[in-house]
Amino acid sequence: MSFNKIIIVGNLGRDPELRYTPQGVAVCSFTMATNEKRRDKSGDLQDLTTWFKVTLWRQQAENAAKYLSKGSPVYIEGRLRIEEWTDRDNNNRFTLDVQATDMQFIGSRSEGPSDYSGASNDNDPSFSGPPQETNENPNEGRSSAASSVDDDDIPF
Repeated sequence: MSFNKIIIVGNLGRDPELRYTPQGVAVCSFTMATNEKRRDKSGDLQDLTTWFKVTLWRQQAENAAKYLSKGSPVYIEGRLRIEEWTDRDNNNRFTLDVQATDMQFIGSRSEGPSDYSGASNDNDPSFSGPPQETNENPNEGRSSAASSVDDDDIPF
């Protein structure tokens, strides 16, 4: 048995590009960066950025194109491939390519340039969708004493 799964949490490096196959299947691709801090040999903190090429299919592709833009934070799960190619100067280069199987938006509606308003996708269970607002107040109808929690009220 073998297994190939990658989870990436990062930001889009460019706006998503949506296109359709001749059969009408939606395909969306974008670059995505992850960042981490590491100490170099002299002990100084350095930012290490890793770039990925991400491809989404079908409804997730359309949702990504609709709601994401350059800089948007996103969670991606998928399969990792390494593409090897030769650049113009005849140097061997590598690209980390992720065939995404799951995408989830990160952050709130007020963060970043994305506009999640009016999003609805009840037909696609793999689309976690943007956060939904509710008008419910969980403390409505309670007295202020009943809604406050004291350390003694916690059962552990």
